[in-house]
Amino acid sequence: MCEIFISAHPESYASRTRSVRLHGVVTSIRLENLYWEVLAEIGQRDGMGVVQLIEKLYDELVEARGEVGNFASFLRVSALRYQALQARQRIPMDLSVPIGSLNARKVLRELPPSWVMPGRPANPSGASELQKA
Repeated sequence: MCEIFISAHPESYASRTRSVRLHGVVTSIRLENLYWEVLAEIGQRDGMGVVQLIEKLYDELVEARGEVGNFASFLRVSALRYQALQARQRIPMDLSVPIGSLNARKVLRELPPSWVMPGRPANPSGASELQKA
């Protein structure tokens, strides 16, 4: 079992720090290289670079929650969530399909409760409409 994990190239779990300007404020974000690669893939699907994706995620997180908290951890979870949703066939493996074109309610339907923000149902309202689609 462990060979699946320990055979990872050491460069994939080496950390890299990038400076990012978020609304005129320069901040540094330190992530492992594999996370940067996954974030680049997510951004590429919608025609964005990594920095543009990070700015968009930051803005939407602030709009939804009013605060950011540990943003580097949020980015790690976003990358992991993206790959987990691909594995569950909620996000297509076809990289030509933009994330922005997906029906978010359909993607998020019937996820494990620990994957859903408190106060939001695991089965969002309107799911019955999506089952018809």
